[in-house]
Amino acid sequence: MQKNLVIVESPAKAKTIEKFLGEDFKVLSSYGHIRDLKKKEFSINVENDFEPKYEIPTEKKKLVEELKKESKNAEMIWLASDEDREGEAISWHLYEVLGLNPENAKRIVFHEITKTAILKAIQEPRSINIDLVNAQQARRILDRIVGFELSPILWRKIKPSLSAGRVQSVTVRLVVEREREIQTFKTEASYRITATFLVPDADGKQVEMKAELTHRLKTKEEAYKFLEKCKTATFTIEEISTRPLKKTPAAPFTTSTLQQEAARKLGFTVAQTMMVAQKLYESGLITYMRTDSVNLSDFATTASKEAITHIMGSEYVKARHFATKTKGAQEAHEAIRPTYMENQSVDGSAQEKKLYSLIWKRTIASQMADAELKKTTVTIGTNNSADKFMATGEVIKFDGFLRVYKESYDDDNEQEDESHLLPPLNKGQKLEQEEILATERFTQRPARYTEASLVRKLEELGIGRPSTYAPTISTIQKRGYVEKSDKEGTERRFNILSLNDGTIEDTIHTEITGNEKSKLFPTDMGIVVNDFLTEYFPDILDYNFTANVEKEFDEVAEGEKKWTEIMKNFYKGFHSSVELTLATKTEHKVGERILGEEPGTGKQVSVKIGRYGPVVQIGATEEEEKPRFSQLKKGMSIETITLDEALELFKLPRTLGDFEEKTVIASVGRFGPYIRHDSKFISLPKGLDPMEVLLEEAIELIKAKRIAEAQKIIKKFEEESELEVLNGRYGPYIAYKKSNYKIPKDVVPQDLDLETCLSIINQQIEKGESPSEKKKKSATKSKAKSAPESTTNEPKEKAAAAKKKTATAAKTKKKVAAKDKATSAKKSTAKTKAAVKE
Repeated sequence: MQKNLVIVESPAKAKTIEKFLGEDFKVLSSYGHIRDLKKKEFSINVENDFEPKYEIPTEKKKLVEELKKESKNAEMIWLASDEDREGEAISWHLYEVLGLNPENAKRIVFHEITKTAILKAIQEPRSINIDLVNAQQARRILDRIVGFELSPILWRKIKPSLSAGRVQSVTVRLVVEREREIQTFKTEASYRITATFLVPDADGKQVEMKAELTHRLKTKEEAYKFLEKCKTATFTIEEISTRPLKKTPAAPFTTSTLQQEAARKLGFTVAQTMMVAQKLYESGLITYMRTDSVNLSDFATTASKEAITHIMGSEYVKARHFATKTKGAQEAHEAIRPTYMENQSVDGSAQEKKLYSLIWKRTIASQMADAELKKTTVTIGTNNSADKFMATGEVIKFDGFLRVYKESYDDDNEQEDESHLLPPLNKGQKLEQEEILATERFTQRPARYTEASLVRKLEELGIGRPSTYAPTISTIQKRGYVEKSDKEGTERRFNILSLNDGTIEDTIHTEITGNEKSKLFPTDMGIVVNDFLTEYFPDILDYNFTANVEKEFDEVAEGEKKWTEIMKNFYKGFHSSVELTLATKTEHKVGERILGEEPGTGKQVSVKIGRYGPVVQIGATEEEEKPRFSQLKKGMSIETITLDEALELFKLPRTLGDFEEKTVIASVGRFGPYIRHDSKFISLPKGLDPMEVLLEEAIELIKAKRIAEAQKIIKKFEEESELEVLNGRYGPYIAYKKSNYKIPKDVVPQDLDLETCLSIINQQIEKGESPSEKKKKSATKSKAKSAPESTTNEPKEKAAAAKKKTATAAKTKKKVAAKDKATSAKKSTAKTKAAVKE
């Protein structure tokens, strides 16, 4: 009998823990949740206090049986899933499903995977915290109710296969509203006045000193008048103020701040940050990565002090204690920090090394001395105006924490570094004017969200918790409601008036504005769904409602509120709204916009969400003549498209002419612009417009496609049209019935006959060695090793799909075997083909 069985939720975590525990301990993984709400059913008994109906997914049944067997053979079972609500729920499900007893089943938690932390947890076990479990159940059930009841409305009113969610829909709303702020923003121009003066430095050499007028001028006329005054003005230093300045380091990382800084400094997506952090945690290199806390343990502050003293000296040490300000911060134990502060770097992938270094620097910096600076502000006046110029200089006297770490901000690229030293100056000193510029500047529209700034906004509004930020932002992109993309800037003209040697010169310059990278844009689908939900379910899309629900979950976790009461209060009004919305009939399809009429026919031109996305429609379905449709081009939106732009889309398809006695047509389809010739489609490369492409250019593309296809095909067989020997990216291979098979190294592809190909296929199916099968296995293995949150809701239909694929493989094997047998028996080609078909 095994003395101790430890169950964690991740195999990587199990592997790390096993290193610390002796032979008396066996560590197994549950691979996330072992049961969940039924996938295709509502699975909630509303009448019986919202009782959930859980099931063990097919793919987890074998694992559960193994865990049951091992737990029966163990004297003591330690449930060691993560310390947050999701981890508590995993332990509870294990306790229930495995039929454990309180006498020999204990719950242990630790926020770092070290021998000390684990042994301490074993010495201080506790029972499962049912309040935390109920808080997790409340979130899961409420989200199921919202998703299960809202999604079918979207299917009926807008488009099949859409989905809605309590947090994801509110997040989409943020992105949509920001986009509308940008679209309605009116840019205003003003003139920024900057002056360059010549002053002597300490050695008597003339150096430049820059200053800026303390306010901006509204018009070109005002700027011109001001420069006219400056022609005869005398510039004098009226005041010099120097004050010491201290900069204090930021607090250690929480989940939110880590996601933001990793995005700014390393270019990581939110999901990528969490995936890498999970690996670091499970390898025992950092503390738990889902936390609202900025607190550091005494152990961490002592270790930081030792590391700082050793690396930089004792003058750089300043111990600090940070307090968590986030309301309702859950499971606040410790900030994200390295497990061992003395380790400046770790082994691992390039991403793991970068993220670890970022965490180490931020943690160390938080325990370092303030940076000491001297800031000098100089006020410059003129003899013929009340306007003032201001010059500032900043010099670092002691770098402190800046030696290690400087926090980034979303607008870092737009901020000018003012950390420079001014030359020696005196009050009353006259300044020699070199140049004064009046540069036309424009008000900046609101910035689109990056993943990092969206996380910050969600946290600011109290929407979601550390474990939800990454999956929420990933989900709205996967659903096609929001897309992350770049936007090319546009050229803008601006005016500069320059005063030099008593002469004002007026020049026009150009600049690129609006260039954006990795920003979040709402899609037409996202906008239509958001508008519909906002109109019919304003409470669900209300920021305060979503934040208040989170607070109620916190109260459940603290044992202050019953989760069933939250459900009852919510469900009554929500379900009534669902029924009312389903019964409501609208004159137009949701999201449809009438643009006008088609000249000549008078048919209605409208834009709406179609089966494959946004489309323009000419005509109505009730008319005798069928309506015509055209998909919107990339960059177009159903919110902004004009009638002229819509009609332009119907100029396609374009007939370019004939080639080899067959018509060549240019058009745009679901996957972009293309050329069609002889029932074949050739994609148009970037830069070629289907409205402008010439017949000669199209013919070149057709010929190039033929050459590429000819080079790809090594061998075909008339008697088996579905089997080909092809040239691929990684060398020759056999393609048969939508699966690929590797050609052995000692076989020459050109020498292959049908019988040999079928034999190779048959052997690889038997061994499960085909590239397709390996890919499936690899994907399954990778999924099993993924983070707990990604394995929480494993779809039931995936098990069914896997079963179906197994059956298909067996069927293919049977067909191939039959054909192989028929061929070897020297039957006719026709009979061989018939055997396979049978």
